[in-house]
Amino acid sequence: MVKVRAFRTLENALRRMGFVYVAGCDEVGRGCLAGPVVAGAVILDSERYIARVCDSKTVTALERDRLYDQITRGALAWSVVSVEPDEIDRLNIHQASLRAMQRAVMALTPLPDMVLVDAFRIPDLPMAQRGVIHGDSRCTAIAAASIVAKVTRDRLMQELHGRDPRYGFDRHKGYATRDHLDAVARYGYSDVHRRTFRPPSLFDKIDTQV
Repeated sequence: MVKVRAFRTLENALRRMGFVYVAGCDEVGRGCLAGPVVAGAVILDSERYIARVCDSKTVTALERDRLYDQITRGALAWSVVSVEPDEIDRLNIHQASLRAMQRAVMALTPLPDMVLVDAFRIPDLPMAQRGVIHGDSRCTAIAAASIVAKVTRDRLMQELHGRDPRYGFDRHKGYATRDHLDAVARYGYSDVHRRTFRPPSLFDKIDTQV
């Protein structure tokens, strides 16, 4: 995937309008079979430019780690929130993702007076917000939030792999890859799998084992 650097154009325009603390918010892990959905929220310091911030999906793990360190050291505020598989199963993945983002924003200190969100609007926020289509590739604050969320979730999946290496979470991070589906067909679901999200290919594979 081509790496496209995000820009601060929207954040700067909002600051000129009088907003002081402009946060970006994004989530990762929405389409996974296993593990949490993780949301990040970041208020960048307008006086401390971080070069090469872009959508977390378009950079290598090494580059994400480097940017994560720069963002968490240099941001005015940042937070990450995980919603675990049992809560995802109770709520559904869409509602769980919104809840994770709402909690991440409300965990920021100071609280933002404007929130920029990748595509969605987040319910139950007491401050102004704006959904930005393709925000993680267009807006630096949202891209920074996607990086913080992605690195945090990848590290969580590495920990889960250490506890139970049968599924290969260190490789696919819980997404429905072929080797993940093969492992589920062989071992069944673990405690960290989402019971309410099963792609048709998983049913097909399990049926062939009966």
